[in-house]
Amino acid sequence: MKTDYEPVIGLEVHCQVRTRSKMFCGCRTGFGESPNALTCPVCLGHPGVLPVPNREAIVRTIQTGLLLGCQIDEYCKFDRKNYFYPDMPKNYQISQYDMPLCRGGGVTLDRFSFPKDAQDSPEASARKRVHLTRIHLEEDVAKSTHFDTTSGIDFNRAGTPLMEIVTEADIASPEEAFAFLTALRLILVQAGVSDADMEKGQLRCDCNVSVRPRGQKAFGTKCEIKNMNSISGVRRALAYEIARQIEVVSAGGRITQETRRWDDDIGQTSTMRSKEEAHDYRYFPDPDLMPIRTTDGLLEEARARLIELPGARADRYTRDLGVTEYDASVLASDPHLARFFEAAASGASNPKGIANFLLNDLLSALASSEKALSECPVQPADLRELVGLIDAGRINSKQAKEVFREMFETGAAPAAIVRAKGLEQVSDTGAIEALARQVIGAHPGPVQDVRDGKASALNFLTGQVMKLSKGKANPKLASEIIARMIKGDPLVR
Repeated sequence: MKTDYEPVIGLEVHCQVRTRSKMFCGCRTGFGESPNALTCPVCLGHPGVLPVPNREAIVRTIQTGLLLGCQIDEYCKFDRKNYFYPDMPKNYQISQYDMPLCRGGGVTLDRFSFPKDAQDSPEASARKRVHLTRIHLEEDVAKSTHFDTTSGIDFNRAGTPLMEIVTEADIASPEEAFAFLTALRLILVQAGVSDADMEKGQLRCDCNVSVRPRGQKAFGTKCEIKNMNSISGVRRALAYEIARQIEVVSAGGRITQETRRWDDDIGQTSTMRSKEEAHDYRYFPDPDLMPIRTTDGLLEEARARLIELPGARADRYTRDLGVTEYDASVLASDPHLARFFEAAASGASNPKGIANFLLNDLLSALASSEKALSECPVQPADLRELVGLIDAGRINSKQAKEVFREMFETGAAPAAIVRAKGLEQVSDTGAIEALARQVIGAHPGPVQDVRDGKASALNFLTGQVMKLSKGKANPKLASEIIARMIKGDPLVR
């Protein structure tokens, strides 16, 4: 990307709300059913039918707005967005125009929401907040499938509750767009608002992007990119489109405002149609639907469903429990993992050690055995006890691995396994000193290396003590004793 131009990006995120029935009828929502099996006269737009709004969809949309810091207006209404396209059977879509459910708000980008190859960039460390314009609720359209000479329409999806989350033009790179969608999707899934599965079309994104000379305040002419089915695809599409626009304007050309489609197979955008403006849709209030008063129990119900945001949870783990920033982000990204960790860390003196064991050993064992966390034979309290045995010097880290394997296989408590296997670590100073003298006498070369300040030599000598003790000596204590004896024991000067 040429440094004399900068992109300006805004996103329109369409998210299916998780409800049992559609937005304005009683048809079941679902995925994978036979085409047009989940339909009725209402969602097929038959004459004379009347819509009835889905209360659960409204509450979940308000819930999303509260989680993202939006203003929830007391009144909102539904409007008709008029256009003709085969996927909209009524020739209009019930949506919201000038009185949406939610206004303002935003999403804070954390470093680990960025692509892995961008997580160490200054951009990723800035914890930027992407501001929202609005969140409104509407009905989804049908799904079109195009064949060689014909097209088919599946109306199973038509009428499914759909939130549209619209950002300000705050996003400055494809990587920030990736981070925004990643962070937003995590919030939606953890709050139970949506499954947000992009492969199933439950989360879709349109991107408005323009370029301008760096430092210029006025926006350039924007293009909208549609037809993206993955977060990584959004990143690739934006990178291509930004480069295309820069090439055009650098050569003295002009960008045409239009809607473009993204072809992920060839990695290019192409013209789809001229871009519509709001007046092209001839919005007007839907006469079949009364305005909604959010203070009539809807707002209170949504407030009762609020959760701790993943970013706030990760910050709490780092701040209060001493967990590393990366480990905290991994734990906070999965509510089941977070609950397990919090149960294990409750009352523990070393939450960081518990996090390490959980993310490395426990998750690895679950993956190898193809078990879910809910099927884990190791209980949180047992993991806390195991880390406590290490910290108390009763077993070393190598022995802890052996104990954990037995715990995972049998579900037995760690202390019982240590006793049964005779694994308790030797921390008797006199016994370790005897072993240390034996090792020091047998290895004069490494002893001199220790005197010369070589840390690796001390590790070698400690390993020899561990070998003589058959792995039972406390390695930390053994290392301290060897170092003390080399510095001051008259037998080895």
